[in-house]
This record gives sequence, C-alpha cells and structure tokens, in this order.
Amino acid sequence: MSACRWKSFEENEDRPLKPRRFGVTEMRSPHYTLFSHNLLQDIFESMGDYVDGLKFSGGSHSLMPKATMKQVIDMAHQHNVYVSTGDWAEHMIRKGPSGFKDYVEECKQMRFDTIELNVGSLGIPEETLLRFVRLVKSGGLKAKPHFEVKFNESDIPKGGDRAYGAYIPPTPRSFEFVEDVDLLIRRAERCLEAGADMIMIDADDVSKHADNMRADIIAKIIGRLGLEKTMFEASNQKTSEWFIKQYGPKVNLFVDHSHLVDVECLRGRNSGINHASVLGSSYFLF
Repeated sequence: MSACRWKSFEENEDRPLKPRRFGVTEMRSPHYTLFSHNLLQDIFESMGDYVDGLKFSGGSHSLMPKATMKQVIDMAHQHNVYVSTGDWAEHMIRKGPSGFKDYVEECKQMRFDTIELNVGSLGIPEETLLRFVRLVKSGGLKAKPHFEVKFNESDIPKGGDRAYGAYIPPTPRSFEFVEDVDLLIRRAERCLEAGADMIMIDADDVSKHADNMRADIIAKIIGRLGLEKTMFEASNQKTSEWFIKQYGPKVNLFVDHSHLVDVECLRGRNSGINHASVLGSSYFLF
C-alpha cells in the first residue's frame, strides 16, 4: 500500500473537515442507472467524510416522487452533504414570468441547498441571469452558475505520406477555436458580485482528453475567479488527476460517484506512482 500513503490534513489544513470552503468534492448522483436508497446509503457511510455535495444531474429528481426525494435529501443532510438541483431551471422558466420564482420556492420546500443555473441551457440575457442569482439568494439558497468554454472545429486536411501524384481526399482534423474566455470570466465575476456562491466550469469542454488540457485557459479562470470560488466538472479520472496535480488538494471538483475513491486517494496521498494499481477501479464499492 506504499503507493497510496495518506498525509494528515489536520497538520497542514490542505483538506479541512466538512463543511469545506475548498477541496470540495461534489458527487453526481448515479442517474444513468437505476439506484436505490441503499446504494446512496452505502456511499455516504463508506465515503461520507469525503463527499461534500450531491447533485441530481440531468433533471433526474423531476422523475422521482417527492416523498422519495425528501428521503434522499434528508439522508444526505444526515451525513453533512449539501444537495444541488443540477441543471433543471431552464425547464421552469417556460412556465411564465413567475416560473423561476415558484421553482426557487419549491426547491426551498424540498430542502435543496443549492440551485445550479446552466447559463448555456438557460439562454437568457445577462441581466436576467443576475436577477435569477439574486432570487435564489433571497430565497435562502446557494446559487451556482454553470459556464462552459465552447469550441468550434474547422476542417483542415491532415498531412501525411502519399505517393507522388496520388489524390488523397481531405479529412477533418481537430483544430479548436476558443470563444472569448475573458467574456466568460467577466460574466462569472458579475454573478459572484450578485451573490453567487461558486462558479461551475465544464472542464470537459476545455479538454476532451487530459493530455490536451488547455492549461492557459484554466489558469486564467482560476487567476481571475479564485480557487475557492471555482468548481470544475471532470467526468473522467484523467481530468481529475490533472487538476489535483496542477492545483493540489484544494481544487474543487464535480465527479462521478464511481470516481470518489480514486479522487480522494489523489487528494490525500503523499507519494506514489500508480494508485490505480493499488485500488483498481472504485466501481467495486457500488
């Protein structure tokens, strides 16, 4: 087990006890497969000290009976885990001018802690977004705007060896063009000024693979918004590992529930080359 030695977070406060302001791990609910009350209970009992938040992605909570939802939320709160709505607000604003306000009130009654606002899906003017942030805060909940860095692909033919005179049809090549990141950061800054508690950044759009990570974009976002106010969505383990290696255990991450063991091992170990060789996939927990 020498490849996964843990350091004492009490000594250097790299990973303080919950509730944490940094080093936060938010967990995606297992909504892609059927899950039971017992599954979440097992996760909280075995890894609860390392789970800060539970997010119902993809509007999965909208398919559950309210009684079931309250049980899940109460169970999370018993383990000092906050609960986020995920990106569902865009479906509520279609109900009319009072739709979002009613949604905030319903979330409060259900005892949600955080309302996530997916800026791309909402498709609303910036002033409306800021008004939504203030509505969430006035309702006593935390607001977390969700931004993504978008890319466009241009078709550029690949180079390569070919026989003289032979015709090779051009093939698409991955050549990425980044949107104005400064504009994204400025909008995020205005959300923080309006009272938002944290900004979620979709890291999967910044890098489809960790070896192609746009470190300059990440550094600019963290430099302007601050490490404590930023959370990165990392759906694969390579991306999570990149963030922890670059920014240490204090980086806030949103990960799949099946990656909890691996992420926490990366946060806490002093040294080691390949923790996966020791732990294997954390799917064995579930």
